[in-house]
Amino acid sequence: MQKKSVFVALFLGALLFVSFFPSVSLEDKEQVLLQRLKYLLEEFHYHPKQIDDNFSEDLYELFLDRLDSGKRWFTTEDIAQLEPYKYRLDEDLKDSNFEFFNLAVELVKNRWVETQAYYQEALAQPFDYSISTEELYEADGDKRSYVSAGAEQQKLWQDICKYDVLVGLYDDLESQKDTEDEELKAKTYDELEAESREDVLVSFDRWYDRLEKRDRIDFLTIYLNSITNYFDPHTSYFEPIDKQNFDIQMSGKLEGIGARLMMEDDYTKVSSIVVGGPAWKQGDLSEDDKIYQVAQKGEDAVNVKGMDLDDVVQLIRGKKGTEVTLSVKSVDGSTKTITIVRDVVELEEGFAKSLIMDTQAGAKVGYISLPRFYDDFGDPNGRSCAEDVEKEIEKLKANQVEGIILDLRNNGGGSLRDVVRMSGFFFEEGPVVQVKDRFSAARVMGDTDEDVQWDGNLIVMVNQYSASASEILAAALQDYDRAIIVGSNSTFGKGSVQRFVDLDRIPGDVEMRPFGQVKVTIQKFYRVNGGSTQLKGVESDIVLPDQFQKLELGEREQDYAMEWTKIDAVDYNQSVADISGIRSTLVKNSAERVQDNDAYLEIMQYADYLDTQSDMSAYPMDMEGYGELVEAMDDKSEAFRRLFDAEVITSVSNLQEDEAYIAASESRTSRNDEWVKGVKKDLHLSAALNIMDDMIRLNANK
Repeated sequence: MQKKSVFVALFLGALLFVSFFPSVSLEDKEQVLLQRLKYLLEEFHYHPKQIDDNFSEDLYELFLDRLDSGKRWFTTEDIAQLEPYKYRLDEDLKDSNFEFFNLAVELVKNRWVETQAYYQEALAQPFDYSISTEELYEADGDKRSYVSAGAEQQKLWQDICKYDVLVGLYDDLESQKDTEDEELKAKTYDELEAESREDVLVSFDRWYDRLEKRDRIDFLTIYLNSITNYFDPHTSYFEPIDKQNFDIQMSGKLEGIGARLMMEDDYTKVSSIVVGGPAWKQGDLSEDDKIYQVAQKGEDAVNVKGMDLDDVVQLIRGKKGTEVTLSVKSVDGSTKTITIVRDVVELEEGFAKSLIMDTQAGAKVGYISLPRFYDDFGDPNGRSCAEDVEKEIEKLKANQVEGIILDLRNNGGGSLRDVVRMSGFFFEEGPVVQVKDRFSAARVMGDTDEDVQWDGNLIVMVNQYSASASEILAAALQDYDRAIIVGSNSTFGKGSVQRFVDLDRIPGDVEMRPFGQVKVTIQKFYRVNGGSTQLKGVESDIVLPDQFQKLELGEREQDYAMEWTKIDAVDYNQSVADISGIRSTLVKNSAERVQDNDAYLEIMQYADYLDTQSDMSAYPMDMEGYGELVEAMDDKSEAFRRLFDAEVITSVSNLQEDEAYIAASESRTSRNDEWVKGVKKDLHLSAALNIMDDMIRLNANK
């Protein structure tokens, strides 16, 4: 085992001083690339899987789904040709055989030609939406079966076009009711229907134009990522690209409106909102919203359904001060149109900051918001979240607060070094997290500083989007019985570590470069009690109902996510403050308050509604039925949003030490005002304040 560990270390440091497959042809290069990828996964992935018939079956399904997630193109005849490969792909991988890949790509390209004629023919004639029928359009490709070539596939495309035109036409008719645009008001139903068909036609034509421009490396990247994602959802292949362009592309997904985007089936989905960015300030765009149209100011909207992520990003990005309008569909099925003014992402809004608020019993409580675990590794004078949180704690102590609430909601993680140090602010010293690779025993990372920055009452707030470093801190303070964890049922559940490996660093085959990069999972995080944060996340001590509580979110939603595992615990203890004796009372009191709170009752009812809606994917194909459904969903969504309009925390103030800094900048003052306004309407934070009231009282009595 020790020799193996040394070998692994040498590989990750210098990456194999061997040369494998000397040749210069494209075919040979692809074979070399495939073998290097296979070798890397088998030898260095944290939990490699067998390349066997199970792998073959899953790779078969994954690749076909990623080529045609909506089952719009492949036909039953195509699948019949591909079926013989279903249990051969493990052998094909070992032999660097691309026969299945080549056939699948050839078949889907052929169907692009045929189906283009189908949608153009369907959109050439008006659709009749006046007849109320029970006909439903199934929008979820997973629930559809492949159809036969010819008449059946043509009928499928007729339905696709009819539904897409219906969506646009309904939106236009609704806009016509409220518009001050005289030109729009004057348009007849038939004119709007014709315009909607034209919009869909242009959208499909642009989509197919992009499809036709895909080259072999695009398809190969899809195939290789179908292989890597079988191992886990975070292990990925990145095609060769200039380093500077790679960095621009990665950061570009945060430019313009300040939102991270990802592809889900044919849709661009918002995976997270960048704190301090334009979308965050505007306030209407949410995680998991699906973007289906993008419009520049003064221009027609572009339907981005099925568009490559990079193309969508290019539409959304733009110069500071310009406007972009997004049409999105929320998790609850409602639709909304959001106009955002592009801006430079204000990183300052992602830094730790604090407020003082009073509980109902009059206790003074400090509130620290930490949107991410930041650390400027390249600059010794750069900002560190651990240092910033320490400063906020000192300021709150100077203001004689009786408790601190540390808010890690929507904090996706970041610096491991800082989370280890920050955890130690709340106990003397000891282990914080265990980090284990595949080949060696777990390495314990802990706080070695005996100083305690805060020894008083402590609550940590989390939700289903608190991930990675957030989960490490919450888990450590929970295991130490040092803090009460308040929030969603559990956190995100990403307990793995990835590292980029540049395949060009493997010596040899210089004439074939570049090969690209692989982001491979090499380690897992474990709590000090031995349990993993992977998949399960951190379960809250006190669960506050939220609208997503019955939905499968986070790591557990991902295909092929690594399983939860357990290793040996390490010795840990602290004598600063132990909440184990009062935990059950805090849980009981909070549950009673939630039960008596009408707002939480409505949230739980909305959670039930979302649970039933989450599986709904069939939509009426007539105007009356579709309109009734959309109106009902919009009304339900709007009623839920109104729950958070009222101020529920009356006493919120900036620290006196911060007032001069805030007042020095007009934009800073504006951002602070918006932040404080949102804090006052934060129902979950209000509940946490009530829990803190109980904690202060119980500890005082103790």
